[in-house]
Amino acid sequence: MTLARDMLASHPRSPKLDLDDLAAAIGACLECGQACTTCADACLSEEPDAALQRCAATDAQCADACFALARALSRPSASSEAVTEHLLQACVRACSECAEECERHAEHHEHCRRCAEACRRCAQACTELLRDEVAEQMRRFQGG
Repeated sequence: MTLARDMLASHPRSPKLDLDDLAAAIGACLECGQACTTCADACLSEEPDAALQRCAATDAQCADACFALARALSRPSASSEAVTEHLLQACVRACSECAEECERHAEHHEHCRRCAEACRRCAQACTELLRDEVAEQMRRFQGG
């Protein structure tokens, strides 16, 4: 069990989404946000290189998306399905773009390789949660 799962399970309002998938997405977002923050700093600490500056900017944008989503997912009583869905989609896109950018530098920079891996894991966890969200909406529309 993770702290995120324990906290959500102890919340008086049960999340509408699968608790394990929700906790996994929160954990993946926090891990990815941290990886992107460190990767951005590492990119800026390397020899001056326009490509690494672009990578650092992509890292920073991805970290912002991940941390924002983790905070939103951690508040089940204040969640809007539409906003959650859009945040999930934005995070998947930010993670995918960041992973692609970091993979361009992964051969020469370990921090980029590790960051790309974290981004791929986060995109996958958010995609799983999006599937849960769509399934929940379909159940409600069908009267279930």
